[in-house]
Amino acid sequence: MKTLFDQTTIKQLDFPNRFIRSATWEGLASTDGAVTPALIEAMVQLAKGGVGLIITGHSFVRTDGQAGPNQLGVYSDRLIPGLKEMTEAVHAAGGRIIMQLAHAGRFASEQLTRQKVLAVSHVKDTDNTSVREMTIEDILELVEAYSKAAERAIAAGFDGIQIHSAHGYLLSQFLSPSFNQRHDEYGGDIYNRSKIHLDIIQAIRRTVGHDHPILVKLNCQDFIENGLSLDDSLQVAHRLVNAGVDAIELSGGVIKTGRLEPSRTGINSLEREAYFRNEARVFKREIHVPLILVGGIRSYELAKVLVETEEVDYISMSRPFIKEPGLINRWVSGDQGKASCKSDNACLESGRKGTGVRCLVK
Repeated sequence: MKTLFDQTTIKQLDFPNRFIRSATWEGLASTDGAVTPALIEAMVQLAKGGVGLIITGHSFVRTDGQAGPNQLGVYSDRLIPGLKEMTEAVHAAGGRIIMQLAHAGRFASEQLTRQKVLAVSHVKDTDNTSVREMTIEDILELVEAYSKAAERAIAAGFDGIQIHSAHGYLLSQFLSPSFNQRHDEYGGDIYNRSKIHLDIIQAIRRTVGHDHPILVKLNCQDFIENGLSLDDSLQVAHRLVNAGVDAIELSGGVIKTGRLEPSRTGINSLEREAYFRNEARVFKREIHVPLILVGGIRSYELAKVLVETEEVDYISMSRPFIKEPGLINRWVSGDQGKASCKSDNACLESGRKGTGVRCLVK
């Protein structure tokens, strides 16, 4: 029987347990996306706290893809020394860390980037932002940007890569009919809408080789009108696996008015936890690479059930580790009470104010 504290391997990367820190915007990088001592310390605390794998916050692969202030970047070679300092510190603390690569697309901050916002296609924007529909040349350049970013990450000592294709960011927008109304080879049916993902994976493999794991964070559904459906998401997952992706982290929802929905507040019962659990069961039956589940998991009891019943292979959490970077060590010690995170999202407001994403509850 599988347990939460099995030693496992994805590709050639070993894990001491099945707990993953899901990519979480820390708001601790410099204004240009460089690593800071505060960001290094945050990663080290997670490693010391017993997390089996750390996934960095969404790291923008190009300057026009920045979503928020003090977001980590991986768009330039000059960022490599700071990134290397961070990976070395995490490894010295006994941790494992992979970098999430992202581009915010139409959710990029024009105020921060001072560049026109890229859109998969011209559809009404909720924020009425002026956007530029991507050309084929833009798409090819974006694929190259992901490849170069992955090369920098591996050069900096990261243990692997995760591609962010969830929550309405750019690659997620390609998958969603609500955002993607193109009439070329990157639009139309789900085969075409997922083409850029295959292009990026192939480009990254050519750049970094086959020794490092590539993960994808994928929406199970968008939960918006005309959004990505569960059936289409499953088709994408099959294509990703066939292309050589080593694990899938399952999430869902799209950013609305600066918040991810669904992203529940007041998770005060087991029934309100793991809000993509039903979709995960479907995925687990269909795909044959490790499945990581994120979304509202707060209880050791539920995490244990999810793994022991083989509904998922790994448990991924975000907000709980903002409040308790040592949560896993607490659970290992025998204190298996629910994570103390109140799920009020106040931590994100702190990040938007430029003071870093941190828990404000005493």
